[in-house]
Amino acid sequence: MQNIFRKNTFIIMTTAIFSILIINFVLTFYLLQNQQREAFDYKIDQVIHTLENNQTELASIKTNLDEDYLTRARAAAYVLERNQEVLKSVSELRNLAELLDVDELHVIDGDGILIYSSVPKYIGMDFHDGEQTRGFLPILESDDEDAYVIQESQPNTAEGKIMKYVGVARKGEKGIVQVGLEPVRQMEAQARNTYDYIFSRFPTDAGEMFFAIDSKTNQVLGNSEGASADELEQYYQADRLSECENGKFTEMEDGKLYYVVTRKYGDVLIGASVPGGVLYGKIWKNVAATFVYLFFIEIIILILLNYLVRRKVIDGIHSILKALSGISNGNLDTEVAVGGNPEFEELSHGINVMVKSIVNTSDRISKIIEMSEVPLAAFEYQSDMKHVFVTSGFRDMINLPAEEVSRLCGKPDLFLQKIQEIMRHPVNGETDVFSIHDQKYICIHLSAEETGYLGVITDATKDVLEKQRMQYENSHDQLTGLFKYRCFKEQMQNILEKDRNGKICACVMLDLDLFKEINDTYGHDVGDKYLISFAEMMKELPEEHCVPARRSGDEFCIFVYDCRDKEEARQILESFWMMLKERKVELTENHVRTISVSGGVAWIDGEETTDINSLLKQADASLYKAKQNAPGYYVEDVSG
Repeated sequence: MQNIFRKNTFIIMTTAIFSILIINFVLTFYLLQNQQREAFDYKIDQVIHTLENNQTELASIKTNLDEDYLTRARAAAYVLERNQEVLKSVSELRNLAELLDVDELHVIDGDGILIYSSVPKYIGMDFHDGEQTRGFLPILESDDEDAYVIQESQPNTAEGKIMKYVGVARKGEKGIVQVGLEPVRQMEAQARNTYDYIFSRFPTDAGEMFFAIDSKTNQVLGNSEGASADELEQYYQADRLSECENGKFTEMEDGKLYYVVTRKYGDVLIGASVPGGVLYGKIWKNVAATFVYLFFIEIIILILLNYLVRRKVIDGIHSILKALSGISNGNLDTEVAVGGNPEFEELSHGINVMVKSIVNTSDRISKIIEMSEVPLAAFEYQSDMKHVFVTSGFRDMINLPAEEVSRLCGKPDLFLQKIQEIMRHPVNGETDVFSIHDQKYICIHLSAEETGYLGVITDATKDVLEKQRMQYENSHDQLTGLFKYRCFKEQMQNILEKDRNGKICACVMLDLDLFKEINDTYGHDVGDKYLISFAEMMKELPEEHCVPARRSGDEFCIFVYDCRDKEEARQILESFWMMLKERKVELTENHVRTISVSGGVAWIDGEETTDINSLLKQADASLYKAKQNAPGYYVEDVSG
């Protein structure tokens, strides 16, 4: 009978194992294919999101720079109208250009001839001779004293170098005042908006490649492998790959099979591919691992069943059932000890071995989970059980000592209280994610049953910290750690929209004096150190009253709020400027200096509502007055 049982059991289990393997192969194939498609969809979404963010950044940079450059051009016209002596000296024009932080400063007469310039070799140029210069002639033809022209970045007529020029009508006579700047920020932002650059920033798994194709011309616009467009265009054709939007295995011209997912974005087809061999390799590894695991389980089960069948189960069955009843109620410490004959002693021993195996199941499951490299823990809480079942990874997941976990598992009520205590600290913006401490986050999934819960805990630390890092980088300047200008304006808007109860607010625009001289004299590394030192001092401003930010280059800003009156705000600013005077910044081993900064202040009184952009312009105007009349200190907007 024992041999028949062993034989039939072996046949049944072997058949079941091969059936499971076949089902596992089919399910794994579709699962991995869907996972690959979802992964590619997610990464393509991130590429498109990055493109849209870069385009938004480019538009924002252009708008801000256009307004800033127009302000500088008008400031130059204003200075030249009131101080004609500046025109007589190239050095004076260069000083004015440096003061306005522009690269070139030109004056054109009513006939379109460049008569004064900070670049002497341009003097005498006729603006009728070049396509780029002719773009400013409408200013001479206009009777509007505020006429101006803002050109896009393009090669200039004189030397063909990329420049951005802004021209305004001269005050008091026919002519043009023109400023020119090298559009470094725009060019850097454009460089970051290429497909090759964006693809290079995204991590790829083995064999994966991202590509972008012009759907009209079939031109390969970029790829993550750095291959030339000519190498890929013979294999990656837009008309054929456009059918892969939902994921599809496609045979390329080289005869190899690839799994491809594409997405249409305007006239561009963005896609990702992975060789079929890579995807099938994952399936076979999974099937092989499952086979080994099931074969091992089959051997264990056959051994245990063969051991139990050899024992008699006639007398003492009720004693065994009573002991098993206690075990089923969660008392896993129960030991079955039925004497009287060797058969029952062996049966009792077999049951005890089985119970120990059940107790150690969590460890075996944990080892399997560790083999799959998935940070996972599980537990089972039942109100009618005297012990809580947990996997071995539970301790590390909730960051508790092994002794404390053992104590909680032996007292189910305390265990449930601990889980509920953890779930009282959810992470904002996340579902089922909770904080253990600042550097540890877990995701808890509970499945309610009639008498308890089944729970699965996964480590969400990496995802949460990555989101926090991305949010920080999106809102803070990389060099100084201060708020970016866009985020600064959002903070201002949020504060101004709240009930201020008659409190005083002020916007302060700052510009480091002689910063270009430091860069030119000591180099950009020292210049960056100078900016960082200034930012560290800004961070010492009282957080309850000040929002500091970096605007661009050597330009910074502070929003002072929640002050009883202007005097309290002035005391904050006075303390800040006093700190600047008292502290020394080491530029090199032999050169130290204090930081000199000019500031412009615009006020908002009481419940007054003000357009953010208008307030910033008022502060900019005050900053300009400070640069002109009181460098190294701040000037208040008298209209505020």
